[in-house]
Amino acid sequence: MDRKEKAGLVSSLNASVQTQGVVVVTRNLGMTVAQSTVLRQKMRDAGATYKVTKNRLAKIAIEGTDYAGIADLLTGPVGLATSSDPVTAAKIAVEFAKTNDKLEIVGGGMGTQVLDAEGIKALAALPSLDELRAKIVGLVQAPATKLATVVQAPASKLARVFNAYAEKDAA
Repeated sequence: MDRKEKAGLVSSLNASVQTQGVVVVTRNLGMTVAQSTVLRQKMRDAGATYKVTKNRLAKIAIEGTDYAGIADLLTGPVGLATSSDPVTAAKIAVEFAKTNDKLEIVGGGMGTQVLDAEGIKALAALPSLDELRAKIVGLVQAPATKLATVVQAPASKLARVFNAYAEKDAA
């Protein structure tokens, strides 16, 4: 990799990190290409990214960003999982690490907050943004449904009374 390629990689990584809600640092302990491809595909499907980068280039890329505090975690063969949603990348990385012992969660960062491996696992246990939105919509819809049922009930009872009087008069 020549100097121009390195500079381009650093600038793209820097731009990527500045727009993300979370960066998860993982250690690759001998994953095969197929396993890495599966992890990248899962990340991509969920709207996250996973990149294996050289530590020195990653350290240069995070300088001056909110994630400068994770520089100490960048030792050995590492990969960076990022997502704009603070939960997505952490959730996928932790789930993948459970089924693959060659991927280790080292830590990460959420904004200026540096997280250890347990912090990332706790973050992964939280519901995602889409799940929270669904819960809020469900909570908002529930009272409206109940209100419609309550309002409709007296009208149906009144209709039955009128129907009974109509049948009584017809007989």
